[in-house]
Amino acid sequence: MADIRVKICGLRTVADVTAVAAAGAAYAGFVFFPKSPRHLDLATARDLALAAPPGLAKVALTVNADDAALDAIIEAVPLDMLQLHGAESPDRVAEVRARYGLPVMKAVGVADEGDLAAIFDYSATADQLLIDAKPPKNTALPGGNGLSFDWRLVAQRRWLRPWMLAGGLTPENVAEAIRLTNARQVDVSSGVESAPGVKDHARIAAFAKAAQ
Repeated sequence: MADIRVKICGLRTVADVTAVAAAGAAYAGFVFFPKSPRHLDLATARDLALAAPPGLAKVALTVNADDAALDAIIEAVPLDMLQLHGAESPDRVAEVRARYGLPVMKAVGVADEGDLAAIFDYSATADQLLIDAKPPKNTALPGGNGLSFDWRLVAQRRWLRPWMLAGGLTPENVAEAIRLTNARQVDVSSGVESAPGVKDHARIAAFAKAAQ
């Protein structure tokens, strides 16, 4: 069996966390971004994090969050990783990593080959990279839009840090995406939902199985 690490992002209920753990995922993603249908308040996020079994990494997704916002999240919610999904600079990534002592994953949006240079820039400061589809200009959400990019742009490439493929992945296409890119980690949010912010537990299981 292929050793593919799966991240299911945008969890909102304890049942979601249970389904993700049962599927054998490596990461559970919690969204802290009020414009997202997957946004969590701190009390709910804490309950979900405490429900996560040992071995399931708890990841907080934030978008251009300042220190005060990050302080509040870190204080309230037991976490294993921070995911920066906005326009944070490489220097800001380094600041966050130093301030909180947690691994930092930086999302990089890709639409064409010109976007790949940023991946190298962030490799110097981030612990991991999440290579996602660049969002359209008319959307308020930096991710979770169900859009993919041309996977051939990252096919068989190597970077200095572990990386994760995201953007438009579903149970139906994740195996092909892994085959084309040789990604060893994959991330999904809208691709395992029945409605925005509503996780479909059968699709979570199917995604994890297909990824392997």
